[in-house]
Amino acid sequence: MTVTRFAPSPTGYLHIGGLRTALFSWLTAKHNNGKFLLRIEDTDMARNSEEAKDAILKAFEWVGMSHDGDVVYQSKRFDIYKKYIDQLLEEGKAYKCYMSKEELDALREEQMAKKERTRYDGRYRDFTGTPPEGVKPVIRIKAPQEGTIRFVDGVKGEMSIAATEVDDFVIARADGTPTYNFVVAIDDATMGLTDVIRGDDHLYNTPKQIVVYNALGFKIPNFYHVAMINNEQGKKLSKRDGATDVMAYKEMGYLPEALLNFLVRLGWSHGDQEIFSIEEMIELFGPANINKSSSNYNLDKLLWLNAHYIKNKSNGELAELLKPFGVDIAEHDKLEMLLDATKERGKTLVELAEQINLILTSPTEYDEKSVKKAFKGEAKEILTDFIAMLQTWEKPLHLPSDYHEVMEKIVADKEIGFGKIGMPLRVSLLGSMTGSGLDEIMAILGVDETIERIERAVANIA
Repeated sequence: MTVTRFAPSPTGYLHIGGLRTALFSWLTAKHNNGKFLLRIEDTDMARNSEEAKDAILKAFEWVGMSHDGDVVYQSKRFDIYKKYIDQLLEEGKAYKCYMSKEELDALREEQMAKKERTRYDGRYRDFTGTPPEGVKPVIRIKAPQEGTIRFVDGVKGEMSIAATEVDDFVIARADGTPTYNFVVAIDDATMGLTDVIRGDDHLYNTPKQIVVYNALGFKIPNFYHVAMINNEQGKKLSKRDGATDVMAYKEMGYLPEALLNFLVRLGWSHGDQEIFSIEEMIELFGPANINKSSSNYNLDKLLWLNAHYIKNKSNGELAELLKPFGVDIAEHDKLEMLLDATKERGKTLVELAEQINLILTSPTEYDEKSVKKAFKGEAKEILTDFIAMLQTWEKPLHLPSDYHEVMEKIVADKEIGFGKIGMPLRVSLLGSMTGSGLDEIMAILGVDETIERIERAVANIA
């Protein structure tokens, strides 16, 4: 059975690079009817944040990427790590190193002066003498001293590193706390991981983790190291570019399905297809098809996808999604008409809420540039005649097509271009030149509110 995981540290928010890695792992598990596990790597007690941990879990809940089983916390597994450290010590595969900080600093300075790579020199590897007083030892693993460490990376191909590049690294600090590469290898092995998908910033941790796997006789999983996401200029993605908290995307009015669709295309493709439902992603995704090269973040693409998913939501769903953005139209008698008129214009839920409020909120002031353009010449007379026409119209005025008929009538009677009624009418109803179709707006407002807004605008025309 395929078993994958995502293992964030709760020292900050979950950003979209992390979410993409999690998505690739989740899809791999789902595609193979396997398990996707969530592990919180919270051994750094000084930097851990309860708030960050909660934010990570909320982000997973929001995007709908459920994990199998309980969340695993490294902070609750210290007994497991100690057991394996003791085992390695007993088997002579790890040892206590009494090197002081001063000795280590002196060794590094000497190596740097000789332009050598800084590394531990193994001086306590086979130590049998009397331990120096006052030095709490660290525990180091015995790394191979010759040959090569090889593994096949599912994205980058065959990787080979000389064993001499990996020194006897520390697996437990002087206070007994285990180190990152040791606990990750123990967790991945004991949790039954078959496939480890992670960012390629972890690529050079892999040989160290393989040393741990081999020392304990664990089966080595398949590794996939995914290239980073760059900004649109091909440089490292910053917060300003979009490397922000996943939950900030919710606040900005993005839909989770749009964000996941956007992320799956950053580093993976299936022909020329751009739009993928969750079901299609699960059916088609395979980690072997992850791109070797970095991907570029493209905000326009994300907005285009988000607009697509907004347009394809039912009006009932949209009404619920808009509530956190200060728009409650669930009981509005023109709900369908209101959303049909606006959802083509909103690329985000924030924009959609603005479009709806523009219609539902009577303008208290008028945009200066729009006024200069629209309220000139015969505008006052045309609007006054339009009010009279609405008041005396013989047929019921309910649908946008009904109001369009009135507009066509005034254009014909006064022998004017459509813009002569369109521009002043739009500014009268909305306060500026923006917004949905005029016939739709009037049908939503109804005759009385339409007339009231035009009368108020007429009173403001000099």
